[in-house]
Order: sequence, then structure tokens, then C-alpha cells
Amino acid sequence: MPPVIQHDRTAHRFHTRVDGIEGVLDYTLGAGVMTITHTAVPSAIGGRGIAAALTRAAMAAARAEAWKVVPACSYAARWMQRHPEYHDLLA
Repeated sequence: MPPVIQHDRTAHRFHTRVDGIEGVLDYTLGAGVMTITHTAVPSAIGGRGIAAALTRAAMAAARAEAWKVVPACSYAARWMQRHPEYHDLLA
């Protein structure tokens, strides 16, 4: 079952809780550009596609809001390279 991703617009964060442990993706937003600054999934819940699900949720939000994306964190940058279907979102 895929994790349930929450979007906290005030905190500029996507997050989920799996087995009581939180995974997060943080971003900044300015002038219609979402800059992904940090993706963190503790090793206790790693290897389950949680970081990918968080990133996919961020891309869906960016697409829905017509935001461009700057993948500043290393995970998001690698994820974007592997998913050309989201390259149109790159700032």
C-alpha cells in the first residue's frame, strides 16, 4: 500500500508517517518556483519508495499550481533525471 502523503502548505512540506516514523520533503516557494531543499526518509523506513512518493506528490502539486521546480536537494535532482515525464516542470 503506498504511503499517504500530506501537504502542509504553510510549512512548505510534504510528509508521511510509516510505522510511526516521519518522512519529509521540504521546499521554498517564490515567484511561482518550488525549490525542493530537503528530502529525508530515515533508514528505518527506507527502501520502500517513500522518498519517491514524496517527490511525486510535490511534482503533482507543482503541475496543479503551474509552478516550475528547482530540485536543489540531491535526491530530488536524481529523481528528476530518472523521470523525464516531469522535465517540463524544471525551472
